Amino acid sequence: MLADMLARLNWERDGRDWPNHAFSRFVQAGGLRWHVQQLGHGPILLLVHGTGAATHTWRALAPLLAEDFTVVAPDLPGHGFTEAPPFDALSLPGIAVALHSLLRALDLSPRLAAGHSAGAAILARLCLDGHIDPAGLLSLNGALLPLRGLVGQFFSPAARLLARSSLVPRLFAWRAADRSAVERLIRGTGSTLDVTGVELYGRVVSKPAHAAAALGMMANWDLVPLARDLPRLNPRLMLVTGDNDRTLSPSEALRVCTLLPSAERVSLPGLGHLAHEERPEEVAPLFIRLARTTQVMGDA
Repeated sequence: MLADMLARLNWERDGRDWPNHAFSRFVQAGGLRWHVQQLGHGPILLLVHGTGAATHTWRALAPLLAEDFTVVAPDLPGHGFTEAPPFDALSLPGIAVALHSLLRALDLSPRLAAGHSAGAAILARLCLDGHIDPAGLLSLNGALLPLRGLVGQFFSPAARLLARSSLVPRLFAWRAADRSAVERLIRGTGSTLDVTGVELYGRVVSKPAHAAAALGMMANWDLVPLARDLPRLNPRLMLVTGDNDRTLSPSEALRVCTLLPSAERVSLPGLGHLAHEERPEEVAPLFIRLARTTQVMGDA
């Protein structure tokens, strides 16, 4: 029992100083116990983090957005403080269905939605499947298309092999307990975070259960159907990319624009994959811009 407790984040122990702690609650939906943060007032804005992250990724951005929106940010299944589903449910459609169950339990319909990295793909799938119908979708260094070349061919099979082993997540988490390893991991994204940001990533990725969920997502990830369906995407799409992103090339946004010529592309010079954490004050106005463009918010 003790080993199981230490393998995953525990709210009583690990959540005491969690960012935006006062706005956290736990909700039962779709057979999972979810950790959700809700703050602010105004049109409902859904924030979805990427693989391996949690609600801490919005620690500085969410309060800025809460001045104009009702911000709703969950931990994805198996991530942060949300319970993990069965392994096969960590697919893109599986997570989209689970998130839809959460929104129904909360009785919320987002007017705007924003996702970071894989979170953008989850939101696009939700839109395409008719689960949500926001006026605008903001992709923050979004992973919306399959990886190209040999990397794309071997990525998911390799991740599936690793994720099926109970030892690999423990080894990964053990390595992540080394602060210097976490710092190198973040530098590898092209971003520079403060001490708090590094500590929070270290806290989540050093838990085997969290690492297992991240590996499970990568193992089950298939963006080919999403790429096929993307031209049908209804919300106005804003593609925000960090020019220094080393995790996902900014040129991927150009590929998306060939499928969705109406998409707006915004480049952030000098920022990496975690641009919204590096300079939240620069990213927040883009949400207002999208809200006004889509008439979710007036030109006050």
